[in-house]
Amino acid sequence: MSPKNIVVVGDVLLDADVHGDASRLSPDAPVPVVDVAETDYRAGGAGLVARMLERDGHAVRLVTVLSDDGASGQLRGALGGIEVIAGHSGVPTPVKTRIRAAGQCVVRFDEGCGEVKIPDVTDAMLTALEQADAVVVADYGRGLAANSRLRELLQELAGRVPVVWDPHPSGSTPVPGVAAVTPNLPEAIRAAGLSAKQDSGAREAALAAEELRRNWQCGSVIVTLGGAGALVLADDGLPQVIPAPKVQAGDPCGAGDRFAGALAVGLMGGQPLPAAAEGAVQQAAAFLAAGGVASLREEAAPEQLHGGGVDALRVARQTREAGGTVVATGGCFDLLHAGHARTLAAARGLGDCLIVCLNSDASVSRLKGEDRPIMGQQDRAELLLSLECVDAVLVFDEQTPEAALEQLRPDLWVKGGDYKADQLPEAALLQTWGGRAVTVPYHPARSTTRLAAALAKVG
Repeated sequence: MSPKNIVVVGDVLLDADVHGDASRLSPDAPVPVVDVAETDYRAGGAGLVARMLERDGHAVRLVTVLSDDGASGQLRGALGGIEVIAGHSGVPTPVKTRIRAAGQCVVRFDEGCGEVKIPDVTDAMLTALEQADAVVVADYGRGLAANSRLRELLQELAGRVPVVWDPHPSGSTPVPGVAAVTPNLPEAIRAAGLSAKQDSGAREAALAAEELRRNWQCGSVIVTLGGAGALVLADDGLPQVIPAPKVQAGDPCGAGDRFAGALAVGLMGGQPLPAAAEGAVQQAAAFLAAGGVASLREEAAPEQLHGGGVDALRVARQTREAGGTVVATGGCFDLLHAGHARTLAAARGLGDCLIVCLNSDASVSRLKGEDRPIMGQQDRAELLLSLECVDAVLVFDEQTPEAALEQLRPDLWVKGGDYKADQLPEAALLQTWGGRAVTVPYHPARSTTRLAAALAKVG
């Protein structure tokens, strides 16, 4: 069976990232001086969606329009490896340049982003769309999604294959019948004609989704809520809020693109809308945890929230770069109880982030016996991350956490006060990079073993 073909259609732009170090202020004005180390280019807009799908191994085509200027040459190079079916845009290539210092965006300036015209589409562009098993419309307000021939075909396709429409405030209204439209919260509120509030959340998202679903005549409206997840409104029930895993994300750029692409893949694979939306929320969070668009610069480690600890390593690095104190603790955390909560809160109070080194299922079984763990490592990690005091989790398979600590290199390693110095061999390891092992008060009569025994009696 040939692989399913997903088509991304929409506006592309060139993203330029200028990387450097900002360690001094200009003598001319109180502004940072960025010493440029390198500049790299990547495809933005619909090109970013296509790149993400291509990196995931999907058969993807990009239907778009391109210019013939110098920036377009760099854009074509950034799209290397992706099948591109393009017409002529008739306007300069939009370029968005971000100046980054120590990984953080200092300023952004745009070129060629003002003039907009509705471009023509070619027969080859329409033919590529007709062969799609799923479509992502990445509308970035540059006019392609307003083309009447393209819109007519998209409306026809919406009756046959999943079409996910990612809208833009300056873009076109989605065609009727698409499977899902995915505005973020500010976009949804604006498009619905509602008044934005400083504390807008799920209530406003639900009101906007109800209005937009009527106006757009689409199968569903999914309002993305940033770190709060997404709200899904379909035709068969109440709005459903899908929470997002807690991650440390410095730059949210690309999260919406990741969400739309993942949603289309889930629907193409036959998943029900809620399951596809939940998977898309997870993938968007994992993308940010892995570093967001920065992870596209090279072959980064697979995006994951737990297990490999991509997010944990990133949290430690960013905290250290900001001059903060990295705190870590560890354990099995098989059944969370009040003693755990007090220890974790006390540990977090000693620094600027808390990373939990969590024994994997195999590691717990070797330590505690074949009947443990009671809960799997994914559930244990999720429960820990739900605590406000925990910033990240790093799962390790070894009997002791030394290898995990070598990766993290925390300033402080915190354990409960029932541990003695000779019971913490990792204390000597921490001293090799200037870290220290400390204890916090122990709370007796609270233990996983006692809680498990009590539950066994109840059962």
